[in-house]
Amino acid sequence: MLDKMSPNQRLIVAVLLSVLFFIGYSTIFPPVQPDTPQKSTMDQTQKIDKSLQESLSSQEVVVGHSVVASEQVASNSILTVTSKNFILKMDTLGRISSKELLQEKFRNKENKHAQLIPAVGTKPLYLRFMDEKLNKEAIATPYTASASEINVEGAPKKVTLTQKLSELTVTKELIFYADGHYDVTIHLSQDKKYFIYLGKRPQVNEQEQMMAATGAMVYSNSDLLTIIEDGDADARKTFTDIALVAAFDQYNATIIYNISKDNVVIIDRDKDDNPVVYFDGAQNITFSGYVGDKNYQTLKSIKPVLTNAVEYGWFTFAAKPLFALLTWLYGIFGNWGWAIIGLTAIIRVVLYPLTYKGMVSMQKMKNLAPKMKEIKEKYKGDPQRLNQATMEMYKKHGANPLGGCLPMLLQIPVFFAIYRVLLNAVELQGAPWILWIHDLSRMDSYYVLPILMGASMFLQQRMTPNNFTDPMQEKVMKYLPVVFTFFFITFPSGLVLYWFVNNLFSIAQQFIVNQQFKNAKDATIAVAKKEK
Repeated sequence: MLDKMSPNQRLIVAVLLSVLFFIGYSTIFPPVQPDTPQKSTMDQTQKIDKSLQESLSSQEVVVGHSVVASEQVASNSILTVTSKNFILKMDTLGRISSKELLQEKFRNKENKHAQLIPAVGTKPLYLRFMDEKLNKEAIATPYTASASEINVEGAPKKVTLTQKLSELTVTKELIFYADGHYDVTIHLSQDKKYFIYLGKRPQVNEQEQMMAATGAMVYSNSDLLTIIEDGDADARKTFTDIALVAAFDQYNATIIYNISKDNVVIIDRDKDDNPVVYFDGAQNITFSGYVGDKNYQTLKSIKPVLTNAVEYGWFTFAAKPLFALLTWLYGIFGNWGWAIIGLTAIIRVVLYPLTYKGMVSMQKMKNLAPKMKEIKEKYKGDPQRLNQATMEMYKKHGANPLGGCLPMLLQIPVFFAIYRVLLNAVELQGAPWILWIHDLSRMDSYYVLPILMGASMFLQQRMTPNNFTDPMQEKVMKYLPVVFTFFFITFPSGLVLYWFVNNLFSIAQQFIVNQQFKNAKDATIAVAKKEK
């Protein structure tokens, strides 16, 4: 079938299939980070000296994996930090063992508050000594806290955790803030080699990840970003001069920042090839951390560099300004649903000249189809003359066989960018639009928006001119709205709303173009009749 298709038709089908593959198969075959860029990033950030490299021997490989097993050890809470938005707990191992988000929008389908710290796996602020004997003693010796409960609403609070070992005293001074971030100072009475763990990434509503990336990221002070997704961790990687390191899911993240540029951040792997992140400690060390949702304004108010924890993939260059525009529109409308509609309108206005040119080109190609058929019959035995006659006809009528495809190709990055914005924006979580849409981050439980989207796509397809000569091609294209409808059924309502409204604008624009050609044709017929 493909060999009978024109280049124009093949390109249209390729574009549509690329969208389908991106949406439908990214869950099964997630994109793999290219080896070359990642290696380049490591080469620029990897400044680990020879002595440290020797210390990360085969013994440390065992250390990295034994930590996961040690997480099964039961531990009691010694500190509870409360605010109106969260409850955070620290345990006898000096770790952040629990953080519960109290806002109503973070309730899951079981109507429970989101718990950001997984029950099993490494936890934030866990100290792991290189000396196995010392480490075994540390695991068996509980920390004590200067306070058992604090409330950070109104003003930050300071707490000191102390662990007294036989030959060493560990002191952790922590300052907690109402926005969810904290400052840490760790002091050891003696200089011992140890590592501080970032903790396993949040796992909230795991079944609803909607193809979003999950794993670990490292963002350097030179604006280099390295992402290692779950299942893709292989050999140990080391980084220095780091602005932040994060373990993240779709909407939430555990972040460490304000690390000294000389500190070495290490990303290892667990038995499932998921990334495990830790960094080397010192006798006296200070840094900051955050455990919470990836709300852009919250991260920006803490420290602007933290907004890089909100990651949009390959189309970040377009997604970041689009999200800034969406946020600005939300400030005007006060509703994320209307902000999405406003954003769609602005995008369509900006792309209007491009889409208009494409629609006009497709209409011209449709009008030329009968003449093209005549030329093919006339020169079917002479390919060179056929090609020459075809180009002359295109030139005479101002038609371009690629004119309808290029605008579509140029719109794909915009679609992918807005797709990533609406997929990763935690601001949409629990955000209502109108009537039955109470949460733009979740699917439409009544399937109204997906059906409207499919119907609008069908109408747009009926209005759009095509020059298919193969009935099979036409049949495949006819069923695409049905396929898209099934794809979009489980998508977040915000994303389906964008696509539906975008279809409405396309229908309106196609109507205008079709009417212009109809008026021109009617005028030509009227003039011809007059001349007769």
